Amino acid sequence: MGRTLGGGLWSWDNAAVRLPPLRRLGASAIALCLLIAACSGGGSKERGATTTGNAVIVGSFAFSESGTVGELYAQALEAGGFPVQRAPGLGSREVVEPALEQGALDVVPEYLGTALQFLSGGTLAGDELADTDALHRRLQAAFEPKGITVLTPAPAQNRNGVAVTRPTAARLNLGRVSDLAPVARDLVFGGPPECPERPFCLVGLRSTYDLGFKEFRALDASGADTVAALAGDEVDVALLFTTSPSLSTENFVLLEDDRRLQPAENLVPAVRTDALRRHGERLREVLDGVSARLTTEDLVSLNRKVDVERRPVAEVAREWLAERGLGPR
Repeated sequence: MGRTLGGGLWSWDNAAVRLPPLRRLGASAIALCLLIAACSGGGSKERGATTTGNAVIVGSFAFSESGTVGELYAQALEAGGFPVQRAPGLGSREVVEPALEQGALDVVPEYLGTALQFLSGGTLAGDELADTDALHRRLQAAFEPKGITVLTPAPAQNRNGVAVTRPTAARLNLGRVSDLAPVARDLVFGGPPECPERPFCLVGLRSTYDLGFKEFRALDASGADTVAALAGDEVDVALLFTTSPSLSTENFVLLEDDRRLQPAENLVPAVRTDALRRHGERLREVLDGVSARLTTEDLVSLNRKVDVERRPVAEVAREWLAERGLGPR
C-alpha cells in the first residue's frame, strides 16, 4: 500500500527538512525519502538544487566514486536547465535499488555486471562476463519491468580488485589471485560489510578460486578505512576498486584476476522511466553526454582529486564538466 507524501516539514535528527513533494511511495521508500531529504536539505541551496515537484532526484551509493559520478550527473542536468535534488551516499544496493524502483530516486550511477547479478540473482559466466553490450541488454531487460531504463554505458569501468602490499606480494610470491590458494587460510581479508554475501567478493573468491581466509574484517567500500588497514598490516588482503588512486599512490599490488571472476563494470545511468517521460529526450541526452566522455582514466583522476587531494566533490565535478564543454554556458 502506497501513500502520498506532501511537501511538508518533517523532523530528522532534530532538524527540519523538506520532503520531495507528491511522490506515491511504498513503505520502505517512505523512510528513505526522509533520509534523502536529510541528505540534500543541508547543502542543496549552495549547490543550486531545488525540491520542486519536477526536480530530478539524483542518488548514489555509499562510496566516494559513486557520489562523484552522481555529482557529474547532477551538475550536467542543472547546466541543461533541469531542477535537481541530490541524495548522495545512501547505502548499498539493498537500499538504493528499491528506492529507485519505488520512485524515491530518479537517477543512479550503476555498474553493469554487479547491477545485473544483484537483480537476476544468477551467475554470470563465460564470454558474456566481458561483453559490455550483452550485459547492457540483459540489465535493461531485468530493469524494464521495474519501471527503470538503462541508458548508454560509459567507456569507464571500475571492477572489484584484490590487493596486497608489495612486501606481502614479494614474501608470498603473489601476482595473481590464484596464487593466494596455498596461503589464504593464514591471511585476513578486509572489505565492505556486504562482501561475505556478494558473488563478486568473498562468495566468488571461494567458488572461483577456492579461497578460504582465516578471518574477514568488515571495513568500508575501498575507502580510507580499507587503505589504512591494508597499509598498516591490519589485514593481509583487501578488496580495492580498480579505479582506486591508492593503487598508484600507496605501496600496493593489484593481483591479476586470472580466472575472470569480475564482469564488465561499465558505469551506466539507471533512470526512472517515468522521469524520462516527464522530462523528455533531453534528460537522456544530457546523461548520455556525460557517459560518452567518461573514461576509466577519468575515474582514477576524479577519485584522486576527491580522496587523496581532498578537494570538494562539487568543485571537482564542475571542473571536469567544464573541460568537456558540459558545464554552464
